[in-house]
Amino acid sequence: MSKRILVVASHTDDEVLGCGGTIARHIAEGDIVHIVFMADGVGSRGRDSIQSGALQIRNQARNEALCILGVTNFYDLEFPDNRMDSVPLLEVVQALEPIIEHVQPVRVYTHHYGDLNVDHRITHQAVMTACRPIPGCSVREILLFEVMSSTEWATPGIATFVPNSYVDISDYLPKKLEALAAYHMEMRESPHARSIKNLEYLSRHRGNCLGINAAEAFMVVRIIE
Repeated sequence: MSKRILVVASHTDDEVLGCGGTIARHIAEGDIVHIVFMADGVGSRGRDSIQSGALQIRNQARNEALCILGVTNFYDLEFPDNRMDSVPLLEVVQALEPIIEHVQPVRVYTHHYGDLNVDHRITHQAVMTACRPIPGCSVREILLFEVMSSTEWATPGIATFVPNSYVDISDYLPKKLEALAAYHMEMRESPHARSIKNLEYLSRHRGNCLGINAAEAFMVVRIIE
């Protein structure tokens, strides 16, 4: 029986960085995946960036990446990029709640609460509030993903990403890397945490630690059996 999955990502590319292989696997196994993008990812770079067509290019990359993964359902909430802390949390939550009510997801993937990026932290808070376990809530599982150049750059010891759940993406790593290549303007050359080479290394490392070829790592917030 197919499951309804919701991925809540702060910016376009976070969905692939954090759980692109897992998304591809869900879809291959017949699950229905919806993605929410909270901010555009380029607005904080100034008006010149918007006027030069950077947003259009970023959105084209998003469309290509989602096509590679097989995703057809997504939402843009258009909060201010890298300034989500300037918006009352209640407004962010209220924007998410109707989507959750519509999608009725069983599992939600989102950002870790300790990430360096402020939008990631606000997104996490909003998801936790919108998915609070009240009677009738469809959400049975919440998992947090890691995003290179944010999760590992956080202040040590305050809120560390400690994975306790893994998804085998051995058969889906090529799709993840292809989707990352669609976001080539956001990728960096090695040595950099957000290089495609490093992201492949990370997937291989997470998998090899478990005796498999490739994996994505998550922190479990809640699982209701």
